[in-house]
Amino acid sequence: MPLLTLVSPDRAAVEEAIARVGGDADWLGDAAADVMTGLNHAGVTREIAGLPVDFALQAARGRKKALFIADMDSTIINVECLDELADFAGLKTQIAAITERAMRGELVFEDALRERVGMLKGLGLDALQKAYDQRVRLNPGAETLVKTMAAAGARCVLVSGGFKFFTGRVAAAAGFHADRANTLIDDGQALTGKVGEPILGKAAKLAALEEEAAALDIPLSATMTVGDGANDLAMIQASGLGVAYRAKPIVAAEAHAKVDHSDLTALLYFQGYRQAEFV
Repeated sequence: MPLLTLVSPDRAAVEEAIARVGGDADWLGDAAADVMTGLNHAGVTREIAGLPVDFALQAARGRKKALFIADMDSTIINVECLDELADFAGLKTQIAAITERAMRGELVFEDALRERVGMLKGLGLDALQKAYDQRVRLNPGAETLVKTMAAAGARCVLVSGGFKFFTGRVAAAAGFHADRANTLIDDGQALTGKVGEPILGKAAKLAALEEEAAALDIPLSATMTVGDGANDLAMIQASGLGVAYRAKPIVAAEAHAKVDHSDLTALLYFQGYRQAEFV
């Protein structure tokens, strides 16, 4: 019988969800609980409809993952870094519209990235640090998620279709072991409008998952991924637990679990961590 994990910002909502699905609760935290259930994913979705509750339905064995691969923009952090850079160039509306279409899977990611970076030609390098300092914040629960998994022995890697300037800083702030991302090319003073090739996109994110798992000599079933955009979908589908965080519809529909209401510590509860174990 599968194990159902229910998580919410509101304990009363979890209690109501448990009443609807039935079963005895094992409380993992203030508003997170495990319940054994005979329902399938569609059945759980139907029963808890209208409640601000996120859930994961999976086998009880093998829940704690040895490898965690995370997207950065709008997942681990609160913004799309490229859109914020565009704001310093006075182009946020135009570039953000392209970003949105790319994340929804309506555009080829690599082509959309080249187009957007090209529009930033001539932007002074000081804008990168300003964007990081003034706009970038870790999403709620991000640091706890990464540092708790790392303390338990899991390898945590930030893999982004964004840029190394930001991933390096975000990885250090959140506690990731490593980061992979694209490189903005500059002339020492300003952006040239070019991005390093090959571009890290959907295929490269999947490759990162596979390469990191192989290096640890673990099966993909022992991995967890999280993301929000179309370029995250392949790695989300391939991992043992692929989570859509505040995701675009194309991703939310295909992920193993989704987080729409809770913070990122929901991913710890999904793995069976108890609140007392959080770092």
